[in-house]
Amino acid sequence: MGGPGWWRGGATPPAAGDLHPPHGVRHLLAAYDLSRDKLYGHVKPRKRRGEFLVFCRYLRSLYPPGVRLGLVLDNFSPHLSTRKDRRVSDWAAANNVELAYVPTNASWLNRIEAQFQALRYFTLDGTDHATHLEQASMIRRYIAWRNQNAHDQRLREIIDRAKVA
Repeated sequence: MGGPGWWRGGATPPAAGDLHPPHGVRHLLAAYDLSRDKLYGHVKPRKRRGEFLVFCRYLRSLYPPGVRLGLVLDNFSPHLSTRKDRRVSDWAAANNVELAYVPTNASWLNRIEAQFQALRYFTLDGTDHATHLEQASMIRRYIAWRNQNAHDQRLREIIDRAKVA
């Protein structure tokens, strides 16, 4: 279910466009606090506006209401407000949160991307989790370890190598 080893169908895995992991995929909703050097994340079976807003409410709960939060987001549709669905922008306005979107195809400008590189390296590369629950547990354990060991030399090397912006 995770990493390059999930394919068990034979010696040669199918082409990337043909991959259909059993039981679907899971999505990591994540945030990186630059001032505290902390990573936060929730693993969910879906990544829609409702799940995104639940995660935003969690992030808001970590700080006093008077502290203005700035969230840097990519242009993935659940992050956006539309004419028909204004929940994201309405929530942000009501909760002292500023939303900033990176340009299309420029997610590398978002500082969390380097954190994802380290998460993949320590948690997913070369693994073969039997269940989504096992994989999610590994990701949660990594985030807890990462926040306790933010100055670990190997972690810093991977993050610094991945940093572009």
